[in-house]
Amino acid sequence: MRIVLLGPPGAGKGTQAKELVDKYGIVQLSTGDMLRAAVAAGTPVGLKAKDIMARGQLVPDEVVVAIVADRIGQPDARRGFILDGFPRTVPQAEALDRMLAKRGLRLDAVVELKVDPDILVRRIETRVEQMKLRGEPLRADDNPAVLKQRLQAYEGQTAPLVAYFRSQGSLRTVDGMASISDVATAIGRALADAAFRPVAGGKKAAGKASGKPRKPAPAPRAAKPTARRKVKAKSAKPAKASAARGKRAAKSRPKAAAKPAVRQPPGKGRKSARSRRLTK
Repeated sequence: MRIVLLGPPGAGKGTQAKELVDKYGIVQLSTGDMLRAAVAAGTPVGLKAKDIMARGQLVPDEVVVAIVADRIGQPDARRGFILDGFPRTVPQAEALDRMLAKRGLRLDAVVELKVDPDILVRRIETRVEQMKLRGEPLRADDNPAVLKQRLQAYEGQTAPLVAYFRSQGSLRTVDGMASISDVATAIGRALADAAFRPVAGGKKAAGKASGKPRKPAPAPRAAKPTARRKVKAKSAKPAKASAARGKRAAKSRPKAAAKPAVRQPPGKGRKSARSRRLTK
């Protein structure tokens, strides 16, 4: 199962991803984790990303896509994966589709966690106040002002992905404002629905989506003659052959000379009716 989780910061994507990992036995792939792992492993793509980040530049899409391609090719991702934080833009989504198509794969579902940005900001404000009262250290993302900026960036950059995946028929929207268990249940229903969704365009489109060429339809077979016709056909050949041989033999035989008719003289060989009566 291959899933993409969409949603703004604070929507609970990380929490729901862990639920899916436990339920389906697939791996969670975070862009940040993959990038750091590639850099630490010293892979060619990781070294390239490391040089770009050392110059203080943003990692371009082609590098991020290459890192994701390397990661999903590893053995633990063959059963499926959850992409969290990728794709972030429509060009990245298009690159992901091409990458999967080369492997004969496609996304099973894109789950959007729909949330209210204003409620998210109020939640952060409440959590910050509670942490301060308990004397707990604040995290960098526990800042309402920073969250507002991230939400604005999401709306401008990532939200167009919703329209992109909706046009493909793979988008499933879930109410992310519900409780964690209710959201998990709704995601389970969405994935079950996605597993049996019809592909737009019917079987032809499904073949294109899977990347496998369709087999040509078999040519229609000619009707076989029945047993009775076969018997007639077999018996007709010897009959024709014998008739032909008979004709050839008749032509080759010499014709017999006609015998002349022998006329008997009157009185010999047969008696008249008067003589037969006199002799009696």
